[in-house]
Amino acid sequence: MRFLSRRLVMPNDLNYANALFGGRALEWIDEEAAIYAICQLESNYLVTKHIGEISFESPALSGDVVEFGLETKKVGRTSITVSCLVRNKATKKTICFADDIVFVRVDPQTKAPTPHGKTMQELQKQTEQELRRLNMDT
Repeated sequence: MRFLSRRLVMPNDLNYANALFGGRALEWIDEEAAIYAICQLESNYLVTKHIGEISFESPALSGDVVEFGLETKKVGRTSITVSCLVRNKATKKTICFADDIVFVRVDPQTKAPTPHGKTMQELQKQTEQELRRLNMDT
């Protein structure tokens, strides 16, 4: 799993218990997973179709930096399925895990599902090339 971005938990992100509001965490997960899927499929025309199991493990508090780990689980003809792990940057403690997040590529005009033309093997190769360009080791 690659940890690709971070967010600072701010006071307006908190619930009544002074911990990160679950709805805000889900908003962030959807956005981060969408960005990841857009980069993987090289298309902005993706919609969220499904978010599977979501497990909240520990709270994030105001001032915590949280990071988002993402990975591709499956590639379909018009879809990509990813997982997202949100963890505390300092402690590495899992805040929540969202599994089976499905995005579908759609036609910009008709909004009908349309093939993206990518395979899991192509995406793995694309990721390896990207890591080399960034001078990062896998």
